[in-house]
Amino acid sequence: MKFSFKHIAVPAIAALLSTSIPASADTFTLRIGSGHPKGPAPYVTTMSDFFAVEVSRRVAEETEHKVEFIEAYGGAIAGVADTLESVQQGILDIGGFCICFEPSKMFLHNFPYYLAFGPQKSSDAIAAARSVYETNPWLKEVMNEEFGQTFLGLGVWDNYHLGTKDEWETVEDLKGVKVGGAGPNLPWLEYVEAIPVQSTLPEGYLALKTGVYSGWLMVPSAYNGFKFYEPAPYYTLIGFGAMPVIMLTMNDKKLNSLPEDVRNIILEVGAAWEEGNGEKMDAVQAFGLGKLEENGAIIKTLPESVRADWANSLADFPKLQTAEAEGRGLPGKAVMQAYIDASKDVGHVWPVDYALE
Repeated sequence: MKFSFKHIAVPAIAALLSTSIPASADTFTLRIGSGHPKGPAPYVTTMSDFFAVEVSRRVAEETEHKVEFIEAYGGAIAGVADTLESVQQGILDIGGFCICFEPSKMFLHNFPYYLAFGPQKSSDAIAAARSVYETNPWLKEVMNEEFGQTFLGLGVWDNYHLGTKDEWETVEDLKGVKVGGAGPNLPWLEYVEAIPVQSTLPEGYLALKTGVYSGWLMVPSAYNGFKFYEPAPYYTLIGFGAMPVIMLTMNDKKLNSLPEDVRNIILEVGAAWEEGNGEKMDAVQAFGLGKLEENGAIIKTLPESVRADWANSLADFPKLQTAEAEGRGLPGKAVMQAYIDASKDVGHVWPVDYALE
Protein backbone atom coordinates (compact mmCIF):
# COMPACT_ATOMS: atom_id res chain seq x y z
CA MET A 1 0.00 0.00 0.00
CA LYS A 2 1.23 3.50 -0.83
CA PHE A 3 0.48 6.63 1.09
CA SER A 4 0.68 10.15 -0.28
CA PHE A 5 1.01 13.72 0.92
CA LYS A 6 -2.71 14.32 0.31
CA HIS A 7 -3.45 14.41 4.03
CA ILE A 8 -0.85 17.14 4.65
CA ALA A 9 -1.76 20.76 4.00
CA VAL A 10 -0.01 22.56 1.12
CA PRO A 11 1.92 24.95 3.41
CA ALA A 12 3.16 21.93 5.35
CA ILE A 13 4.45 20.29 2.15
CA ALA A 14 6.41 23.43 1.33
CA ALA A 15 7.90 23.38 4.80
CA LEU A 16 8.88 19.73 4.46
CA LEU A 17 10.79 20.50 1.27
CA SER A 18 12.79 23.35 2.79
CA THR A 19 16.14 22.77 4.44
CA SER A 20 15.09 24.54 7.61
CA ILE A 21 11.91 25.75 9.19
CA PRO A 22 12.10 29.34 10.38
CA ALA A 23 10.20 30.09 13.54
CA SER A 24 9.29 33.34 15.20
CA ALA A 25 10.64 34.13 18.65
CA ASP A 26 7.64 32.59 20.37
CA THR A 27 6.38 30.07 17.83
CA PHE A 28 8.11 26.71 17.43
CA THR A 29 7.37 24.40 14.51
CA LEU A 30 7.93 20.70 15.14
CA ARG A 31 7.89 17.90 12.59
CA ILE A 32 6.23 14.77 13.95
CA GLY A 33 5.87 11.57 11.97
CA SER A 34 5.79 7.81 11.65
CA GLY A 35 6.15 5.19 8.95
CA HIS A 36 2.71 3.85 9.82
CA PRO A 37 -0.43 5.78 8.82
CA LYS A 38 -2.90 7.50 11.07
CA GLY A 39 -6.09 5.46 11.37
CA PRO A 40 -5.05 1.86 10.67
CA ALA A 41 -2.21 2.19 13.21
CA PRO A 42 -3.82 3.31 16.51
CA TYR A 43 -0.60 4.55 18.12
CA VAL A 44 -0.19 7.02 15.25
CA THR A 45 -3.74 8.21 15.75
CA THR A 46 -3.00 8.99 19.40
CA MET A 47 0.24 10.74 18.40
CA SER A 48 -1.86 13.09 16.30
CA ASP A 49 -5.12 13.35 18.23
CA PHE A 50 -3.66 13.41 21.73
CA PHE A 51 0.07 14.16 21.86
CA ALA A 52 0.24 16.91 19.22
CA VAL A 53 -3.07 18.44 20.27
CA GLU A 54 -2.24 18.42 23.96
CA VAL A 55 1.26 19.87 23.54
CA SER A 56 -0.11 22.70 21.39
CA ARG A 57 -2.93 23.40 23.83
CA ARG A 58 -0.81 23.39 26.97
CA VAL A 59 1.99 25.48 25.51
CA ALA A 60 -0.54 28.09 24.35
CA GLU A 61 -2.35 28.14 27.70
CA GLU A 62 0.57 27.80 30.11
CA THR A 63 3.43 29.70 28.45
CA GLU A 64 4.05 32.76 26.32
CA HIS A 65 4.92 30.55 23.38
CA LYS A 66 3.15 28.54 20.71
CA VAL A 67 3.93 25.17 19.16
CA GLU A 68 2.75 24.20 15.69
CA PHE A 69 3.11 20.68 14.31
CA ILE A 70 3.83 19.50 10.79
CA GLU A 71 2.39 15.99 10.83
CA ALA A 72 3.87 13.47 8.40
CA TYR A 73 2.55 9.95 8.87
CA GLY A 74 2.31 6.92 6.60
CA GLY A 75 5.93 7.27 5.48
CA ALA A 76 5.56 10.86 4.24
CA ILE A 77 9.02 11.63 5.67
CA ALA A 78 10.28 8.39 7.23
CA GLY A 79 9.39 4.76 6.64
CA VAL A 80 8.72 2.20 9.35
CA ALA A 81 12.34 1.02 9.32
CA ASP A 82 14.03 4.43 9.38
CA THR A 83 12.06 6.58 11.81
CA LEU A 84 14.69 6.06 14.53
CA GLU A 85 17.40 7.32 12.18
CA SER A 86 15.26 10.21 10.93
CA VAL A 87 14.81 11.51 14.48
CA GLN A 88 18.51 10.97 15.16
CA GLN A 89 19.43 13.04 12.08
CA GLY A 90 16.86 15.74 12.80
CA ILE A 91 14.81 15.03 9.70
CA LEU A 92 11.95 14.46 12.12
CA ASP A 93 11.84 16.27 15.43
CA ILE A 94 9.51 13.70 16.99
CA GLY A 95 8.96 10.15 15.78
CA GLY A 96 6.85 7.17 16.70
CA PHE A 97 7.95 3.72 15.62
CA CYS A 98 7.83 0.03 16.35
CA ILE A 99 11.06 -1.16 17.92
CA CYS A 100 10.54 -4.37 15.96
CA PHE A 101 12.03 -2.68 12.88
CA GLU A 102 15.31 -2.08 14.71
CA PRO A 103 16.27 -5.69 15.56
CA SER A 104 19.98 -4.90 15.64
CA LYS A 105 20.27 -1.38 17.03
CA MET A 106 17.57 -2.00 19.63
CA PHE A 107 17.95 -5.72 20.15
CA LEU A 108 17.19 -5.80 23.86
CA HIS A 109 14.36 -3.24 23.67
CA ASN A 110 12.48 -5.96 21.81
CA PHE A 111 12.37 -8.06 24.99
CA PRO A 112 8.55 -8.50 24.99
CA TYR A 113 8.79 -10.39 21.68
CA TYR A 114 11.29 -12.80 23.23
CA LEU A 115 8.75 -13.75 25.91
CA ALA A 116 5.77 -14.96 23.91
CA PHE A 117 2.40 -15.66 25.53
CA GLY A 118 2.87 -12.73 27.87
CA PRO A 119 0.17 -10.39 29.22
CA GLN A 120 -2.97 -10.57 27.11
CA LYS A 121 -4.28 -7.11 27.93
CA SER A 122 -2.45 -4.09 26.54
CA SER A 123 -2.91 -2.26 29.84
CA ASP A 124 -1.17 -5.09 31.71
CA ALA A 125 1.63 -5.36 29.17
CA ILE A 126 2.47 -1.67 29.16
CA ALA A 127 2.29 -1.51 32.97
CA ALA A 128 4.79 -4.37 33.17
CA ALA A 129 7.06 -2.79 30.55
CA ARG A 130 6.94 0.56 32.34
CA SER A 131 8.23 -1.17 35.45
CA VAL A 132 11.07 -2.70 33.44
CA TYR A 133 12.08 0.71 32.04
CA GLU A 134 12.02 2.23 35.52
CA THR A 135 14.17 -0.47 37.09
CA ASN A 136 16.53 -0.65 34.11
CA PRO A 137 17.25 3.01 33.25
CA TRP A 138 19.74 1.94 30.56
CA LEU A 139 16.76 1.35 28.25
CA LYS A 140 16.04 5.09 28.22
CA GLU A 141 19.59 6.37 28.63
CA VAL A 142 20.87 4.57 25.55
CA MET A 143 18.43 6.58 23.44
CA ASN A 144 20.32 9.76 24.35
CA GLU A 145 23.77 8.28 24.39
CA GLU A 146 23.67 6.33 21.13
CA PHE A 147 20.80 7.78 19.12
CA GLY A 148 20.71 11.46 20.06
CA GLN A 149 17.07 11.44 21.12
CA THR A 150 14.99 11.52 24.25
CA PHE A 151 12.54 8.81 25.19
CA LEU A 152 9.07 10.35 25.59
CA GLY A 153 6.87 7.31 26.12
CA LEU A 154 5.95 3.73 25.34
CA GLY A 155 3.13 2.54 23.13
CA VAL A 156 1.73 -0.96 22.72
CA TRP A 157 0.25 -3.27 20.12
CA ASP A 158 -2.82 -5.19 21.22
CA ASN A 159 -2.76 -8.99 21.51
CA TYR A 160 -1.13 -10.88 18.63
CA HIS A 161 -2.99 -13.61 16.75
CA LEU A 162 -2.70 -15.29 13.34
CA GLY A 163 -4.58 -14.45 10.16
CA THR A 164 -4.46 -16.74 7.11
CA LYS A 165 -5.82 -16.97 3.59
CA ASP A 166 -6.87 -20.57 4.07
CA GLU A 167 -8.69 -22.31 6.89
CA TRP A 168 -6.64 -24.65 9.07
CA GLU A 169 -7.68 -27.18 11.67
CA THR A 170 -4.43 -28.47 13.18
CA VAL A 171 -0.97 -26.97 13.53
CA GLU A 172 0.22 -29.53 10.97
CA ASP A 173 -1.80 -27.61 8.39
CA LEU A 174 0.54 -24.64 8.86
CA LYS A 175 3.68 -26.56 7.92
CA GLY A 176 5.32 -24.91 4.93
CA VAL A 177 2.86 -21.98 4.88
CA LYS A 178 4.53 -18.60 4.37
CA VAL A 179 3.61 -16.17 7.14
CA GLY A 180 4.56 -12.50 7.35
CA GLY A 181 5.65 -10.74 10.50
CA ALA A 182 7.64 -7.82 11.88
CA GLY A 183 10.86 -9.75 12.59
CA PRO A 184 11.34 -10.44 16.30
CA ASN A 185 8.09 -12.40 16.39
CA LEU A 186 8.90 -14.69 13.46
CA PRO A 187 10.56 -17.35 15.68
CA TRP A 188 7.08 -17.98 17.13
CA LEU A 189 6.39 -19.90 13.91
CA GLU A 190 9.11 -22.51 14.35
CA TYR A 191 6.83 -24.81 16.33
CA VAL A 192 4.39 -25.22 13.44
CA GLU A 193 7.20 -25.25 10.83
CA ALA A 194 5.66 -22.36 8.93
CA ILE A 195 7.96 -20.29 6.71
CA PRO A 196 8.59 -16.86 8.29
CA VAL A 197 8.74 -13.83 6.00
CA GLN A 198 9.99 -10.43 7.16
CA SER A 199 7.46 -7.79 6.16
CA THR A 200 5.76 -4.52 7.12
CA LEU A 201 2.14 -3.50 7.54
CA PRO A 202 2.04 -1.06 4.60
CA GLU A 203 3.03 -3.81 2.16
CA GLY A 204 0.96 -6.58 3.77
CA TYR A 205 -2.32 -6.25 1.87
CA LEU A 206 -0.78 -6.54 -1.59
CA ALA A 207 1.59 -9.29 -0.48
CA LEU A 208 -1.29 -11.36 0.86
CA LYS A 209 -3.40 -10.72 -2.21
CA THR A 210 -0.64 -11.73 -4.62
CA GLY A 211 0.51 -14.76 -2.64
CA VAL A 212 3.91 -13.51 -1.49
CA TYR A 213 2.81 -15.09 1.77
CA SER A 214 -0.43 -16.62 3.00
CA GLY A 215 -0.67 -15.45 6.59
CA TRP A 216 0.19 -12.65 8.99
CA LEU A 217 1.08 -12.54 12.68
CA MET A 218 -0.94 -9.48 13.58
CA VAL A 219 -3.08 -7.75 16.18
CA PRO A 220 -6.84 -7.28 15.59
CA SER A 221 -6.69 -3.49 15.34
CA ALA A 222 -4.16 -3.49 12.51
CA TYR A 223 -5.52 -6.62 10.83
CA ASN A 224 -8.84 -4.82 10.54
CA GLY A 225 -7.40 -1.36 9.89
CA PHE A 226 -5.27 -2.52 6.98
CA LYS A 227 -8.15 -4.71 5.68
CA PHE A 228 -6.09 -7.91 5.71
CA TYR A 229 -9.36 -9.77 6.26
CA GLU A 230 -10.15 -9.28 2.58
CA PRO A 231 -7.34 -11.45 1.14
CA ALA A 232 -6.92 -13.53 4.33
CA PRO A 233 -10.28 -13.93 6.10
CA TYR A 234 -9.39 -16.65 8.63
CA TYR A 235 -8.34 -15.15 11.96
CA THR A 236 -7.32 -17.54 14.75
CA LEU A 237 -7.09 -16.26 18.33
CA ILE A 238 -3.84 -17.63 19.75
CA GLY A 239 -2.87 -14.99 22.31
CA PHE A 240 0.85 -14.48 21.79
CA GLY A 241 0.43 -11.40 23.97
CA ALA A 242 0.16 -7.64 23.74
CA MET A 243 3.51 -6.09 22.84
CA PRO A 244 4.69 -2.81 24.41
CA VAL A 245 7.20 -2.16 21.64
CA ILE A 246 6.16 1.26 20.33
CA MET A 247 8.42 4.17 21.22
CA LEU A 248 7.86 7.92 20.97
CA THR A 249 11.10 9.94 20.92
CA MET A 250 12.35 13.45 20.23
CA ASN A 251 15.60 14.72 18.78
CA ASP A 252 17.83 15.89 21.64
CA LYS A 253 19.13 19.02 19.93
CA LYS A 254 15.65 20.17 19.05
CA LEU A 255 14.28 19.44 22.52
CA ASN A 256 17.16 21.23 24.23
CA SER A 257 16.76 24.27 21.96
CA LEU A 258 13.29 24.94 23.35
CA PRO A 259 12.49 27.04 26.42
CA GLU A 260 12.40 25.05 29.64
CA ASP A 261 8.65 25.43 30.12
CA VAL A 262 7.97 24.09 26.62
CA ARG A 263 10.40 21.20 27.15
CA ASN A 264 8.68 20.24 30.39
CA ILE A 265 5.26 20.21 28.75
CA ILE A 266 6.50 17.93 25.95
CA LEU A 267 7.96 15.51 28.49
CA GLU A 268 4.80 15.56 30.60
CA VAL A 269 2.51 15.01 27.63
CA GLY A 270 4.74 12.16 26.45
CA ALA A 271 4.29 10.48 29.83
CA ALA A 272 0.53 11.09 29.65
CA TRP A 273 0.45 9.63 26.13
CA GLU A 274 2.07 6.46 27.50
CA GLU A 275 -0.22 6.37 30.53
CA GLY A 276 -3.32 6.29 28.35
CA ASN A 277 -2.09 3.81 25.79
CA GLY A 278 -2.90 0.61 27.67
CA GLU A 279 -6.61 1.16 28.23
CA LYS A 280 -6.91 2.77 24.80
CA MET A 281 -5.49 -0.32 23.12
CA ASP A 282 -7.67 -2.66 25.19
CA ALA A 283 -10.66 -0.81 23.74
CA VAL A 284 -9.10 -0.84 20.29
CA GLN A 285 -8.64 -4.62 20.44
CA ALA A 286 -12.28 -5.18 21.37
CA PHE A 287 -13.35 -2.83 18.60
CA GLY A 288 -10.99 -4.50 16.11
CA LEU A 289 -12.32 -7.97 16.84
CA GLY A 290 -15.87 -6.74 16.51
CA LYS A 291 -15.15 -5.03 13.21
CA LEU A 292 -13.33 -8.09 11.86
CA GLU A 293 -16.40 -10.19 12.50
CA GLU A 294 -18.64 -7.49 11.05
CA ASN A 295 -16.45 -7.29 7.95
CA GLY A 296 -16.69 -11.01 7.28
CA ALA A 297 -13.59 -12.41 8.94
CA ILE A 298 -13.94 -15.98 10.18
CA ILE A 299 -12.75 -15.97 13.79
CA LYS A 300 -11.96 -19.03 15.87
CA THR A 301 -10.01 -19.72 19.06
CA LEU A 302 -7.05 -22.10 19.26
CA PRO A 303 -7.71 -24.97 21.70
CA GLU A 304 -6.00 -24.37 25.04
CA SER A 305 -4.07 -27.65 24.84
CA VAL A 306 -2.54 -26.63 21.49
CA ARG A 307 -1.73 -23.19 22.84
CA ALA A 308 0.07 -24.78 25.80
CA ASP A 309 2.09 -27.00 23.48
CA TRP A 310 2.96 -23.98 21.35
CA ALA A 311 4.11 -22.05 24.41
CA ASN A 312 6.25 -24.96 25.64
CA SER A 313 7.90 -25.22 22.23
CA LEU A 314 9.28 -21.72 22.83
CA ALA A 315 10.62 -22.47 26.32
CA ASP A 316 14.26 -22.07 25.24
CA PHE A 317 13.75 -18.95 23.11
CA PRO A 318 14.11 -16.44 26.00
CA LYS A 319 17.28 -18.21 27.12
CA LEU A 320 18.79 -17.91 23.66
CA GLN A 321 17.89 -14.23 23.38
CA THR A 322 19.23 -13.53 26.86
CA ALA A 323 22.56 -15.12 25.93
CA GLU A 324 22.62 -13.14 22.70
CA ALA A 325 22.02 -9.89 24.56
CA GLU A 326 24.67 -10.65 27.18
CA GLY A 327 27.08 -11.51 24.37
CA ARG A 328 26.50 -8.04 22.96
CA GLY A 329 27.32 -6.49 26.30
CA LEU A 330 23.68 -5.73 27.10
CA PRO A 331 21.88 -6.41 30.41
CA GLY A 332 19.80 -9.19 28.93
CA LYS A 333 19.12 -11.24 32.04
CA ALA A 334 18.17 -8.25 34.18
CA VAL A 335 15.73 -6.88 31.60
CA MET A 336 14.15 -10.20 30.66
CA GLN A 337 13.71 -11.34 34.26
CA ALA A 338 12.26 -7.96 35.17
CA TYR A 339 9.55 -8.37 32.52
CA ILE A 340 8.73 -11.91 33.65
CA ASP A 341 8.38 -10.71 37.24
CA ALA A 342 6.55 -7.49 36.41
CA SER A 343 4.03 -9.42 34.32
CA LYS A 344 3.32 -11.67 37.29
CA ASP A 345 2.89 -8.57 39.44
CA VAL A 346 0.08 -7.32 37.18
CA GLY A 347 -1.65 -10.70 37.43
CA HIS A 348 -0.39 -12.55 34.37
CA VAL A 349 0.10 -16.31 34.61
CA TRP A 350 2.80 -17.48 32.22
CA PRO A 351 1.87 -20.73 30.44
CA VAL A 352 5.49 -21.85 30.61
CA ASP A 353 8.14 -21.20 33.26
CA TYR A 354 10.81 -19.46 31.22
CA ALA A 355 14.37 -20.06 32.43
CA LEU A 356 16.97 -17.52 31.30
CA GLU A 357 20.09 -19.58 31.89
